[in-house]
Amino acid sequence: MSEPVQTYEQAVQFLFDRVNFERTPAGGKQDFKLERMRRLLELLGSPQTQLPCIHIAGTKGKGSTAIMLAEMLSAAGYRTGLYTSPHVEAFEERMQVAGVSPNAGQMIELVRQVQPAVRQCETDPQPFNPTFFEITTALAWLFFLQQKSDIVVLEVGLGGRLDSTNVCSPIACVLTTISRDHTQILGSSLSQIAREKAGIIKPGVPVISGVVGDEAQAEIAETCRAQNSDLWQIDREFSYVYRAAGNGPHDSVDVTTPVNSWSELPLMLSGKHQAHNAAVAMATIDRLRKVDESLRACEESPCSTESSQALRDSNSNHGVIRLLREDFADAAIRGMSNVRWPMRIEVMSRNPTVIVDAAHNWESAKALGRTLDESFPNRTATGERSRRVLIFAATKDKDVSGILRQLAPCFDSIILTKYLNNPRAVLPDHLRHLMQTSGDFPCHIVETPADAWQLAQRIATPRDLICVTGSFFIAAEIRELILTN
Repeated sequence: MSEPVQTYEQAVQFLFDRVNFERTPAGGKQDFKLERMRRLLELLGSPQTQLPCIHIAGTKGKGSTAIMLAEMLSAAGYRTGLYTSPHVEAFEERMQVAGVSPNAGQMIELVRQVQPAVRQCETDPQPFNPTFFEITTALAWLFFLQQKSDIVVLEVGLGGRLDSTNVCSPIACVLTTISRDHTQILGSSLSQIAREKAGIIKPGVPVISGVVGDEAQAEIAETCRAQNSDLWQIDREFSYVYRAAGNGPHDSVDVTTPVNSWSELPLMLSGKHQAHNAAVAMATIDRLRKVDESLRACEESPCSTESSQALRDSNSNHGVIRLLREDFADAAIRGMSNVRWPMRIEVMSRNPTVIVDAAHNWESAKALGRTLDESFPNRTATGERSRRVLIFAATKDKDVSGILRQLAPCFDSIILTKYLNNPRAVLPDHLRHLMQTSGDFPCHIVETPADAWQLAQRIATPRDLICVTGSFFIAAEIRELILTN
């Protein structure tokens, strides 16, 4: 579209007409070049250099960790920008400031601003066509700057080193977990994947890592040494104790860091893996407070010129963390209590209990199964056994067999289907073949999410549980069905 967009529909169409690796898998690392992103943003005034951010990468947990950090920072008084992907219902959900996404008029104006830069990229001496995610990331930076954000919490889209977000100016780099995913792009070994995700680490910027496993941890530690970046590692500098809800209203977590001990922080997102994410978020807050203490010490009792300058060089935006000098306890509790994140073991209804979750690799499937056992036991209060019904669909480039091995034993009845709004769906008959290689599990084959949802409702009694998972896309499509019925 060469003419400036005039309507919201035209603005969204301009974006979705671009190459979109969320719908068409990338061929490899050659499809990702940061020089492209830098050029696009340069044409827009380099907004990414004007705002400090917390940059978050990881196989799983980065979105949950991002929303926890954003809510706590907002509760502490920051005007906080948040960038996540993909969206659930509307494109503009990917970016928000103070919890508010751009309205239709703002979306039109943002796209109108980026259109000339996109056209310039396409006619440069070394031309390129910016992708959907590159343009989306640029739109987000413009929105954050125009909305006068104090700080941005930025979730990596894919990988880290070559991701379009990796041109930012972080005051902290966060790694949540490492497991095998997107192996055709990131590599097949955990050390290769960790190396790609550790590519977000910047010289002198503190790193907070929730990664477990010697192979991945070693890669991250080596990157930190090379970049002269101080590392806080889970189970070393910080730790947590998870408390399942039991008869209480929600799970909770205790977190201990070198700066503070946090007791009974509320977990509005269920499961031990969310306690892990909360620990990473709290350690990030406390690590920033630690940076501020060091900077303040240099101000009050001047350090050597060299060490003082090193601190300032690695934290050029350190003014944003001044508020963290004050007691942060109330803000942390308020922020954690405000966390809402769709499709992260999201309870949609009761009688029967309906859960929608975006698990799409074996690690997240394992976490889902564990959470079902801990927080949704298949025994009623009177001792009767309740049944579990799974609605499952998956994406072609995932370890579908591994996911099914984790999930199938947890359920009494399995409904296999495919989502409709993305061409990467695995056909239900192929899902059945993959499941049969893991064991003899009762299953039904249906062609659409609507058919799957109707069948699950017929199968389940009020005391049973229905769980929708296997892909972000099936979770989103059935979530919409539930909300519109």
